[in-house]
Amino acid sequence: MFAIIFIIPVALAVLVLLVPRSLVNRLALLFSTAVVLIFSIGVWLKMLPADAPQWLDGYFKLDAIGLLFLLIMAVVFTASAVYSLFYFKEHNLSVRRQSFYSAAMLLFVAAMLGVILSNHLALLWVFVEATTLSSAVLINFEKKKSALEAAWKYVFICSVGIALAFVGIIILSMGSRAVGTLFFDDLYAGAAQINPFWLKMAFAFILVGFGTKIGVAPIHAWLPDAHSEAPSPVSALLSGTLLNTAFLGLIRVQEILLQAGQGDYANHLILITGFLSLFVSAVFMMNIKNYKRMLAYSSIENMGILFIGITLGPAGLFAAMLHTAAHSFAKATLFLTSGNILNLYKSKQISDVRGILRREPLTGWLWIISTLAIAGLPPFPTFISKFWLIKAFFENGSGWLAVPFFLMIVFAVFGMARAVFTMAFSDAAGDTVSVNRRLDVTAYLPQFALLALLLSMGVSIPQNVWNLLQQAARFLQ
Repeated sequence: MFAIIFIIPVALAVLVLLVPRSLVNRLALLFSTAVVLIFSIGVWLKMLPADAPQWLDGYFKLDAIGLLFLLIMAVVFTASAVYSLFYFKEHNLSVRRQSFYSAAMLLFVAAMLGVILSNHLALLWVFVEATTLSSAVLINFEKKKSALEAAWKYVFICSVGIALAFVGIIILSMGSRAVGTLFFDDLYAGAAQINPFWLKMAFAFILVGFGTKIGVAPIHAWLPDAHSEAPSPVSALLSGTLLNTAFLGLIRVQEILLQAGQGDYANHLILITGFLSLFVSAVFMMNIKNYKRMLAYSSIENMGILFIGITLGPAGLFAAMLHTAAHSFAKATLFLTSGNILNLYKSKQISDVRGILRREPLTGWLWIISTLAIAGLPPFPTFISKFWLIKAFFENGSGWLAVPFFLMIVFAVFGMARAVFTMAFSDAAGDTVSVNRRLDVTAYLPQFALLALLLSMGVSIPQNVWNLLQQAARFLQ
């Protein structure tokens, strides 16, 4: 079963290209989501084995933190795949275009699965690069000039970043000759034997390389363009899963420094990057014009929050793991709902969108509630995670940092909420439209499911979810 979740998406990607049929495209997407979702839930509930087969020879492994990120990816992929059915219909895509879209998405998911399950640093790097190549064609899927520019910008910046990460891996291999391999288990066990100078230099390169893929400031320039130009279900995958997979890769490298006694060095670099990301996102979101770019800057903000969380000890680590899931689900609802808005108004400009609640109430309420979910209002789990992060500052002896952390989040939330509520409640001059248009059920179902999941986590975190979050947080302790 372990190998099937790799083989099936790739095999189905080939199938939809060889057999371009509308039904085949839809079944391929839905069947792949079912396989990934069933596997991840089965392993989580201990109904399926988590061990890789012997022929993979230790290159793949599913630990607690990998399982958390796999579950998040499975849920967001399911939501994006279901919404893609609406995207096919509303954009009247030809069968061949549907096949191209489905194949690219399936290969993109397979690459992200590889990142999550890799137990070898060089192999993880290969899959991270594969995510760039497979997702670039999706960013340019709508064949507009702005989309082509965004795709090339994405490929160029991320390729430079990944090249720097590769330099870091080479430097790490130079300093870890006593260890002899790049398997993560061996690097953790032999971390004390790695030359500290080479280890620190390697981490600096890998932080910049993977940080580029994560989209943290100041190496975030590709992210607003790519997320705003991609089809909405693709944007949901980019924000809700791609950023997470690169973040997981960085966490695995950070653990090497912790085991080597160089945790303070890694944490200081990560903490500075996290605060810089918060600052940049807050500044841009105060005067944003494009609502999909606004969601992209919100992703930068939340990845900055995650960076800060993993430097704050046990309480911060637990909060970061919870925030990872909460951000992914809330941001996916926002990007999918932005697809509804784009379909209704044919514009990404905030100034062109007025009176959503009047024209399409379901989309309007999804837009508002999803914003509350990402902003951190109770009873959503982002409120809990942000509260625990502020608490972690004081427990970690750096309570003064909670002040700029809180203020930058307030500014970012204010900028986003101002735009969202203006779009939802304000009416354009002379607009007398009172009849609302109801979209297909697949335009609402994924968002309602994700919001229900968020509410269940916020009201009372189930015990098995709590246990998984704790086990994932112990990875860096």
